[in-house]
Formats: sequence, structure tokens, C-alpha cells
Amino acid sequence: MLMPKKVKFRKVHRGGRIKGLSYRGNKLSFGSYGLKSMDIGMLNSREIEAARRAITRYVQRGGKIWIRVFPDHSMTKKGAEVPMGKGKGAPDHFIAKIKPGKIIFEMDGIDEETARRALRLGSDKLSVRTKFIKNN
Repeated sequence: MLMPKKVKFRKVHRGGRIKGLSYRGNKLSFGSYGLKSMDIGMLNSREIEAARRAITRYVQRGGKIWIRVFPDHSMTKKGAEVPMGKGKGAPDHFIAKIKPGKIIFEMDGIDEETARRALRLGSDKLSVRTKFIKNN
């Protein structure tokens, strides 16, 4: 799974509401086909990995896949049945904050129909609404 090798601070502020549109990473840079987010959300590193595996399995090692998001924001969690107070919980998993318009995956080297089906399978694993886009 994706996670940073090293972080400056173990625990980060949650950062409030995610607002606005994605102005960086909102165009295809590497491949001909892509999966673009339509919602604001937080993608868990497990979701990204599950989507990547679904896409690679469908294309059967054909073409090339780029993951354009990286989970670098740690989320903490307190243990089960722990009373309130006593500070913030331990780091549990990493997430990537997603804004509308952000490209999540890109593909190249395969035909459009295969890419469309593969990215559809991958999008079913994600917690944000997405749409298939292609380079003109």
C-alpha cells in the first residue's frame, strides 16, 4: 500500500472542510485515458490499492498505468472502548484529499473500450464519484 517513507509530524490537523476545485492535476499528463473525480472526498490508501489491482487485473499487464494521487495525510484512531479524553489517538492509516476535477488514474497503450471497462472496475472501489475522460 502507498504511504510516506517518513513524515515530519506523526499526527496532523484534520484541516476542516475540503473546499474548491482541483486546479493542479486536473488534466491528463501521461496517458490517453483517465479517471477524474467528481466529488470532494478522502481516498484511503487501501482504496487506491484495491482500484489499482482491479485495473491491472482487467488489462492483464497490458498498457501502462499511472497513479496520480498519493496518500500523505495521516488519520488517527483511538482504540475500541477507550474513554473520552487522554489526547489524540495513534496514527492508523493514510489518506489523500481529493477535490472535484482531480485525475486519480491514467492509462495508455490499450484501446479505449478496454480502458473504459478497466477504469470502471477501478472506480467501483473508490469512495468518490468519478468519470472516464480521454485525451483529444
